[in-house]
Amino acid sequence: MHTHGHATPSDQVFHALGDATRRAIVAQLGEGPASVSELARPLPVSLAAVVQHVQVLEASGLVATRKQGRVRTCHLNPTALLEAERWLAQRRALWDGRLDRLEALVHARSTGDARATDERSTTTTDAPPAAPSEGESA
Repeated sequence: MHTHGHATPSDQVFHALGDATRRAIVAQLGEGPASVSELARPLPVSLAAVVQHVQVLEASGLVATRKQGRVRTCHLNPTALLEAERWLAQRRALWDGRLDRLEALVHARSTGDARATDERSTTTTDAPPAAPSEGESA
């Protein structure tokens, strides 16, 4: 849930993953730890830009860095990724349930099984799925 004015850890993770360059960095780190210069090599941005992207990823908790001498090595923090995955799984389960109920209702109406439709309307208080209103999180 998003509270206005206060970014939650999930907000920071999704903000960090909202950029294609940062997603590319996360994907590259999925192969294993890498230095900032190794991360920059395949990317079409400057080393300074990669440093800024790594800072955003680090602030979100997705990436941790360790400096040894002049080399900063980055690695993924799987806990932050698991939190994002858990949030997405919750949304997916909610919508899967809604779509299953809608499919059953459509099937009942298309087969003329009024009894199934009547039973459905008396055994639950769930409304048919509706798109979230603007500003509302799903």
